[in-house]
Amino acid sequence: QVQLEESGGGLVHAGGSLRLSCAASGFTSQYYAIGWFRQAPGKEREGVSCISNNHAGSTYYANSVKGRSTISRDNAENTVYLQIDSLKPEDTAVYYCARATYCNGVDSRSYYELDYWGKGTLVTVSS
Repeated sequence: QVQLEESGGGLVHAGGSLRLSCAASGFTSQYYAIGWFRQAPGKEREGVSCISNNHAGSTYYANSVKGRSTISRDNAENTVYLQIDSLKPEDTAVYYCARATYCNGVDSRSYYELDYWGKGTLVTVSS
């Protein structure tokens, strides 16, 4: 059974850091693209980052987090991480990870066959 489980969210002060985890089970995550998305209250879901399954392990970031976030894989743990530094109140959202066959960007059009999603982890950044 394919599952994705996010963890690592919480309450943090502005300027702080968080590392979110996306633990995969039921499949080998290194053979898939894994994307991170977020949805703030009253706003539409937006793509945050994606790590591709190509040989280069290409990574993509939304402009809103570029330069202060890092997506990475731990294949031994079958887990993908998203580190976000210099957190801002506008980063407050529920963060979701999702599996795709392929990605070459962070918006929904950049994914091919997004099929499984986690339930999300809440990140709250206080000012």
